[in-house]
Amino acid sequence: MFNEKHILVTGGAGFIGSHLVERLVATGARVTVIDNLSTGKLDNLCSVLPRIELRVGDLGDLLQLDLVRLDDYDYVFHVAANAYIPPSVENPHFDFHMNLYNPLLLLERLRQSKCAPRLVNISSAAVYGNPMRLPIQEPDPTVPISPYGVSKLATERYVAVYCQLYGLRATSLRLFSVYGPRQSKQVIFDLVRKLEADPLKLQVLGNGTQARDFTHVLDVTQAMMLAATRAPGQGETYNVASGTTYTIAELVSKLSQLCHATPQVVYSGQVRPGDAERWEVDISQLKRLGFEASVSLEQGLASVLEWYRQHVQPQLAPEQ
Repeated sequence: MFNEKHILVTGGAGFIGSHLVERLVATGARVTVIDNLSTGKLDNLCSVLPRIELRVGDLGDLLQLDLVRLDDYDYVFHVAANAYIPPSVENPHFDFHMNLYNPLLLLERLRQSKCAPRLVNISSAAVYGNPMRLPIQEPDPTVPISPYGVSKLATERYVAVYCQLYGLRATSLRLFSVYGPRQSKQVIFDLVRKLEADPLKLQVLGNGTQARDFTHVLDVTQAMMLAATRAPGQGETYNVASGTTYTIAELVSKLSQLCHATPQVVYSGQVRPGDAERWEVDISQLKRLGFEASVSLEQGLASVLEWYRQHVQPQLAPEQ
């Protein structure tokens, strides 16, 4: 599929990006990674580092200095971003720079290219805000409730307009609650950390009824590769999720069993600003590209726990 293809992955040292890079390299692709290493880690790429080209720097800076020749690539996967809602609430300007300004520079360079590569733009379910109906479908109203959701939605619209006006080939993917090894934030990592530290008492945000479609990172990278090769590339969007929803209470129960813990669960009753209450997802459009989630929640949680015990716990101070 990607054998001998030249591929650029922005944010390729991050959580999702590094898993994508590994899969691309395994297919025989020639991969270049751009990452400023502010949140990405070289350790994430240790298995493929000798076989890729790594450019360390801010995407926007490299583009403005004309240090990236986009004509050299067949595909661009734009994964670099502020990937979380809370930093956007605390610093909207930072989120704007990472999630809208830099992608717009990328689109401009693609527009100016003689033979522009195909673009897969990574967006977010945050564009929906609190959904108007369930399950969520791509044509549903998009009413973001965080700066993060606003910047992601604006980038989607820029991508679609650049396709319509300038003939770019691009697709945007709205990711829902991605998890897996190497992710050191978000609910699943936080719950594992707490259960491993204290299996007898567990404090959890919300009241347990909040619901999410948790999607393993390997399924997400599968969707990204399918979108690159099978989607029309006319600025369309796809929901990327597993198609199965779990409440936070159900997630707590499954993780507790996996950790052999029987904690007293204390819910805070409060949620983070900008977080939606419930997500149920229609992924029928993605399935038409050939997508099928292959990692069950139980398998995915086990992979996170194994990674945590092998790579995170050994680095914790003895008193922790």
